[in-house]
Amino acid sequence: MSRVWDIPVQDSTRVRDVRVAAEAACADAGLDAHSTAVAALVATELGTNLVKHAGGGRVLINLAAPSDTCAEDVPCVQIASLDHGPGIDNVPAAMRDGHTTAPSSLGAGLGTCRRVSSEFDLHSRPGRGTVAVARIAPARAPGGPQPPEVLSRTGTRAGGITTSLAHAEHSGDAFGLVRSWPRVTLMLVDGLGHGEKAAQASTAAVEELRRCADLPPAEILRHLHAALRATRGAAVGVAQLDEDSDRLSFAGVGNIGARLCTDGAWRPLISHPGIVGAHFPATVPLTATDWAPDSLLVLHSDGLPSRWAPPGDPRLVVHDPAVVAAVVLRDAGSAARPLRDDASVAVLTPAPRTDPHDRIP
Repeated sequence: MSRVWDIPVQDSTRVRDVRVAAEAACADAGLDAHSTAVAALVATELGTNLVKHAGGGRVLINLAAPSDTCAEDVPCVQIASLDHGPGIDNVPAAMRDGHTTAPSSLGAGLGTCRRVSSEFDLHSRPGRGTVAVARIAPARAPGGPQPPEVLSRTGTRAGGITTSLAHAEHSGDAFGLVRSWPRVTLMLVDGLGHGEKAAQASTAAVEELRRCADLPPAEILRHLHAALRATRGAAVGVAQLDEDSDRLSFAGVGNIGARLCTDGAWRPLISHPGIVGAHFPATVPLTATDWAPDSLLVLHSDGLPSRWAPPGDPRLVVHDPAVVAAVVLRDAGSAARPLRDDASVAVLTPAPRTDPHDRIP
C-alpha cells in the first residue's frame, strides 16, 4: 500500500523525526545498511536546511516504484523537502560539495546530498521557496550487473509525490508508470475515501496496470473496473504517450484532474464522472493531442483545490518530474490553507535539454 511519512519541520526538534522516518522507509523498502545511512544523512541535511534557511517546511517520504526511477526488485526511497522560504539566490553555488552558509550546519550541504543520492534535484526561486527531491536506491556490489535503462528511448520522464490526510500512515492515492516501447503509460489513482481501504484499492490498480498497460487508456480503465470490483473503487486517470508518433492520449473516470502545458499554454484534459470498480460509465471519452518537446503533463487527485494555479516558471520543465509535482503540491496549499484530503501529483515531462543546476533561477 501507499505508505507516506509526512513530517512538518518547524524547529530543530523535528529533524530527528525526519531521520527516523527515512530509516523506517528504508526498512519498509528492504534497503541495505549503506543505503539506509545515506538516506538518514540526506534526510537530516534537508530537515536541517528547512530550519536554518527556510523558517520551516515539511519533509515528505514516499516509496518510489521500481518502474519509476529504480531498476531493482525493491523500491527506492524518495525524500522531498518543501518550503515557502526566501529561496536560494545562487543555486549552482549552493549545489557545490560542502557549501554551507550556516556555521552550525552539518557541513554536508546540498552538493553532498546530490553526490551521495542515487538521484537528486532542486528547484528554488527567490521569494517563493525551495523544493528538493532525493531518491535512494539499493547499493550494488562493485562489478555487479548494472540496472537496465529505465528512461524511454527518447528520454521521457515521469515521477510524482503522494501525501495523506492529517499525516496518516497510508494514502488512498497512488500513481503507477509502465514503459513498453513505444508507449509510456502514467496512471494516477484516488481510492474512494481515506485510510487502508482506500490504499488497498489504489494499490490494486497500480498492480493491475502492469498487466494491461499495452492497451489504450479507455480499455485500461475497463480492465481496471473488473479488477477493482472487490475493493471500494477508485477514481482513475490514465495518460499514454506514443513516442513513435508523439501523440498523448488521456482518459479518466472520477475526480482525477489533468492539465497539459504546451508552448506555455495550459489546457485541461477532462475525466468522466463515475467510480472504477463500482459505477463505470457507458462510454469513456478519449482526449488525444500532440506531445511537443516542451510539453508538461500534470495529473492530480482531488486533494488539490480545483482552482490550483499552474506553476509560472517556464524552466520547471527541465527539472525532475517529482520536483515539478512537489512544486505543484506545495503551491496548492499552505499553513493557512491546508490540503483537506489525500493528495497526489504525477508528472510526465520530455527529456531535459539542459542540467537545471547549470542555470541560475
